[in-house]
Amino acid sequence: MEVFRGKPMREQGRRPVRDQAGEQPWEIVPGGGVTTPLGFHAAGVACGIKRKGRDLALVTSVVPARVAAFFTTNEVKAAPVRVSMCHARKGIARAIVINSGNANAYTGVGGIRDALEMARFTAKLLRCRRSEVLVCSTGRIGRRLPMEKVCKGICRAWGRLSPEGGKDAALAILTTDTRPKEVALRFSLGPTEVVIGAMAKGSGIIHPRLATTLCIVTTNVAIEPQALYQCAWSGVAQSFNRILVDGATSTNDTLIVLANGLARNWPLGLRGEGTTLFQEALRRVLRMLARKILEDEEGITQVVEIVVRGAGSQREAELGARAVAQSVLVKCAWHAREPGWGRIMDALGCSGARVREELVDIFYNGVQMVRQGEPILVAQSRVRKMLSLPHLTVAVDLHVGKEEYSLLTTDLTAEYVRRNGRE
Repeated sequence: MEVFRGKPMREQGRRPVRDQAGEQPWEIVPGGGVTTPLGFHAAGVACGIKRKGRDLALVTSVVPARVAAFFTTNEVKAAPVRVSMCHARKGIARAIVINSGNANAYTGVGGIRDALEMARFTAKLLRCRRSEVLVCSTGRIGRRLPMEKVCKGICRAWGRLSPEGGKDAALAILTTDTRPKEVALRFSLGPTEVVIGAMAKGSGIIHPRLATTLCIVTTNVAIEPQALYQCAWSGVAQSFNRILVDGATSTNDTLIVLANGLARNWPLGLRGEGTTLFQEALRRVLRMLARKILEDEEGITQVVEIVVRGAGSQREAELGARAVAQSVLVKCAWHAREPGWGRIMDALGCSGARVREELVDIFYNGVQMVRQGEPILVAQSRVRKMLSLPHLTVAVDLHVGKEEYSLLTTDLTAEYVRRNGRE
């Protein structure tokens, strides 16, 4: 995964005071999103890239914000990804401009020029440097952007920027999604209130290398660049890197975290109670968004959590979980409301993890289906009822070690195949 960290920013504010009760409550902000943290404005407008609906979003900070950015690991990267990778290296941003309906991917040098023009035009309106504007695109591939419409849309969005514009922005970045994905979390660092807000889009082409998504996270916390990167990377590793549907990695994957420091807390460093608290809050936000993306996956009927425990190493636990989650045969069995435990055993056996058949236990929603490699008789009606639930947990115990790994996946449906039968 490509990652970038910001430059140092002057320390400001006060030191956090330790909570005497030893507890730091999390509070989800109802209706919250990217503009919930102080100092962030947004807008979402229609500019004609799509036949109908909003298709251009602008998110800005009233002051320069520190950046931690993560991009697709696909060697084939869309034009906006290449431009934003370059700009993110500067470490400071004022805005993110996002269009939907057109990915600006496989568009050659002209596509690079279009992405740069989106940044330049936005920077001119905001009176900041072009490098302080990051660019994201999502949608159909292989077509140049209608830049006259895009620039008019950016101008319109700039005129509508407001602290209440987060919902419009979240709608404007959607493609095949059926609903917007937003979340905001509030907590305290001593006497200081810190807010993390976020929006994301994603549906189709989901793989645990960031997954196919555009995700924008905003926060008012003051934090040092290395600490922001550390917290963001930990959150990505525990969320977007642990959802898997089809094993494909997009050309446009982008996740950006902006921290503008307006909470005026003493800047968080690499270690400390405040950093640990912020890291866990950010991880929670990203996990919620990742799950929202999976639950909105094209045509799926079931979200499945795979837990592999008792592995000889963390790597082997991960290999086992991924093998099960990526097995087309296993996913088809779930959709047919069949237990498919034999297919799970097959997937484990060729995963690269150390597996001894006679030791393996398998549980579905806590009900044991396999003991020491042999099936347990469970009433078919009970199995079908369990497999008809919208959420299923499949736990596998290899009994060869103590390591554990989990991730989320889905069943595989005819509707998924139909929707993904064309680009």
